[in-house]
Formats: sequence, C-alpha cells, structure tokens
Amino acid sequence: MEDGKQPLISSAKEDGQEQEHQLQSLPVARHTSSAATFVPDASDISPITGPVDFYRAFLTESKKLWYLAGPAIFTSICQYSLGAITQVFAGHVGSLDLAAVSIENSVIAGFSFGVMLGMGSALETLCGQAVGAGQIDMLGIYMQRSWVILVTTALLLSLLYIFAAPLLKLIGQTEEISEAAGVFAIYMIPQLFAYAMNFPIAKFLQSQSKIMVMALIAAVVLVLHTLFSWLFMLKLGWGLVGAAIVLDTSWWLIVIAQLLYIFSGTCGRAWSGFSLKAFQNLWGFVKLSLASAVMLCMNILGWTIMVALGMNAAISVRVSNELGASHPRTAKFSLVVAVVTSFLIGLVLSAILIATRNEYPSLFSSDTSVETLVEELTPILALCIVINNIQPVLSGVAIGAGWQAVVAYVNIACYYLFGIPLGLILGYKLDWGVRGIWYGMMTGTIVQTCVLFFIVYRTNWNKEASIAEDRIKKWGGANESDVDKTSDN
Repeated sequence: MEDGKQPLISSAKEDGQEQEHQLQSLPVARHTSSAATFVPDASDISPITGPVDFYRAFLTESKKLWYLAGPAIFTSICQYSLGAITQVFAGHVGSLDLAAVSIENSVIAGFSFGVMLGMGSALETLCGQAVGAGQIDMLGIYMQRSWVILVTTALLLSLLYIFAAPLLKLIGQTEEISEAAGVFAIYMIPQLFAYAMNFPIAKFLQSQSKIMVMALIAAVVLVLHTLFSWLFMLKLGWGLVGAAIVLDTSWWLIVIAQLLYIFSGTCGRAWSGFSLKAFQNLWGFVKLSLASAVMLCMNILGWTIMVALGMNAAISVRVSNELGASHPRTAKFSLVVAVVTSFLIGLVLSAILIATRNEYPSLFSSDTSVETLVEELTPILALCIVINNIQPVLSGVAIGAGWQAVVAYVNIACYYLFGIPLGLILGYKLDWGVRGIWYGMMTGTIVQTCVLFFIVYRTNWNKEASIAEDRIKKWGGANESDVDKTSDN
C-alpha cells in the first residue's frame, strides 16, 4: 500500500479475513532508536490547522474509540454481574450464605481479580504495539508468556484461598462468617485459574479489535449463569456449593469459548500454535506484569465506573496500535479525544446525580440520618465521578505506551502515601468523620490525576514511537529477527 493512499488512521474490522488483511498491511516503523531522527509514518494524522479539521478528526477518532469502548463496557458489566448475581441468589438462600459470598467476592476474589487483571494488562502494551508495527506473529507468543506468568501467580494466590478463614478472622471478621467464607473460597479456586487464562486472552483479542466476540460470549454466559444459579442454589437447594459450581463453570465457559474462537483460525497469523518461545524473556515480562498489577490495584476507585473502564481499554489499544505503527500524532490526538469524551460523560453523570440528590438516597437506605449524610456528600461524589472518569483514561495511555512502572510509583505516592494518610488525619484527628476520609482520598486522586496530566503533557510522542519499535524487537527475542525481515518485505 502506498503511503499517499493510506488512510489517516488504520481501522480494524471485526470480520476475520478483512481484519487480517488490514493488520498485515499496517506500516512497519521506519526510524532509528533516536527520537531526534524519528520520522513519523506518512499515514500519521495531518497537523490540525483549524476548527473544521479538529471537528472532522475528532469525529473520526471518536468512532474508533467507541468501536472499542462500547463492547468493552458491555463485556465488563456482564463479567462483573456474574459475581453480583451469585450474591443476589445467595441472599435468598440465607444471611450467612450472603455474607460468605459477599466477603469472598470482595476480599479474596476481588484482590486476586485486581492482581490478575493488572498483570494481564502488560499484554496491552506489547500486543497493541506489535499490531501497530505489523508484527502480528508475536501476539500468540506474548499471550503464552502471560499465561505462564499468570498461572504461576495463581498457584501462589491459591494460598490466600486455602487460608482464607484464618486470614478473615485475623482482620476482625466473625468466626461464623469467616468459616463459611473460607469454605466457599476453597471451592472458588478454579475461578482463580480461569482469571489467569482469561485476562491474557482478553488483551490478545482487544489488541486486534476483536471486541464483539468477547461481548457476545459474556452475554450468553451471563444468561446461562443466571438460569443455573437459580436452578442449583434455589430449586435444588445446593446453597454455597451450588453457587461455587455455577460461578466457576461460568468463568471457565468464557475462557473455553474464547479459546475455541482463537484456535478456529479466525485470528490468522496472530495464533500459529503453542511454542517454546513463550518461555523466552520471561523475567523482563514478569517485571512489566508486576508494574501493571501495582498500577491497577492502586486505582480501585477509578475502576468502579464501567464507562471509564471501557474507555481505559479502548485508549490503551488505540495508543499502543498507533505508536507501534509510527503514528505519534495520531496517538496524541486519540488521547485528547478520549479525555474530552470521558470528561463530558462525567459531567453528565454528575449533573444527574446532583439533580436527584434529594431522591436517590432513599433507594439505598430508609435511615434519615444516612440519607441526610448522602445528600451532603453528593457534590463531593459528583466531583469524584468527573475525576475518576479522567484518571482511568490517563492510566490507559500509560498501559498503551508501556509506562506501567512510572505510573505505579505515582499512584502509590499520591494515593497511599498522601491521600489515605490525609483522609485518616482529617477523619480521626480532626473529627471530620466520613467526610474527612473521603476528602483525603479524593485529594490524593486529584493529585494523582494532575501528575499524570503533567507526565502526558511533557511526553515526547516521537520518542515513544521509537521506544515502541525497540520494545517490539526486545520482546520478540533474538530468534524473531525473521519477523522484521518478513514485515519489511
């Protein structure tokens, strides 16, 4: 394809053959490792010279973002709902069952979910940039490396499940609930290994923009999960055992369905079978995965908004694809579109919240004192929604560019070393109560967002595109030099 005839921004289609052709046609980076000598690919977005150019480019990029973000949001909601539906049915079984499922989901499985999701996000950087550079052959190798690391991590985390009961007692939970949650946690160990398989698969498919199939699988499994939860937990009276069986099975159905889709040949060159190359460069891969895990686990509040989570995945794919394809200006503009879009969504949600501040608290509590406190805190909650709609976008940019380690340090410093201690001082030392704790945490998040903005603002995007090519070569290993030659041809 000639540069002059190439579209400004490459767009992936869901159709297998058309997308495969498109991915193979992506330009290979043509530059050296020096940012000073970097020359963007000719198909990079043209400089924007006026409002009309900005409007057209904004609409084009918005379509690309929502093509990824929409199904990603839907998939996230469906997968999140699996545990939530189990909790709903557990509540109809008994209060002890509800407590056991809720604690296991939020404490044990919640922590493991965050670790696995974070470590799996290292794949977003590598796969996304490999797709952008046209080195599709490496995607399957990257996914297999991530499987090795995450399954090993799952073996270590399984100790948390095995010793869940004494750990819950240690942090102050009652003996009855701790024992019930401990038994349920042991039953849920298969779900842990499903996490280890699922998250690399998800990043592998997202990097190729194969989002719709993930959404379809998640929707079908959610329907089946609801049906069988009712059957096993209520109709057959299996209680916690039934809950565990259905929840484990649902997560493994997602994994198996996605694997069948990949193995069927729909991913073309991206999956060429299992390879011993998956065991090369594992330590470097581990370091990137650990940095990713720390980064995401430090941002629990930001991930509570499903729209922001979907935009996080979308901007990560867009930035990594465009940097890998030597399109630094396109990557930068994609960031602008994502931030503006998320900010506007946050404003709309906040406005709705403030407009209904006198009505919505009664949906959650009949206690007038609680309702009054919620009404008073609504403006702060509204501000939190706006901030937490922006922060995940910046984190997604970090994943796409491969800045996980730097952002992990920023998150730890701003949130855990500044925000939480400030909240404790305001809440307990100054007797501000819940308001003080919330003010402190929100302040930490605001500082965190400002620091990320500063990092992004100072970024040399030409240099990042150059680093992306170097990263692709590094993670490809010495034996993958033939891939570069093939792509050049």
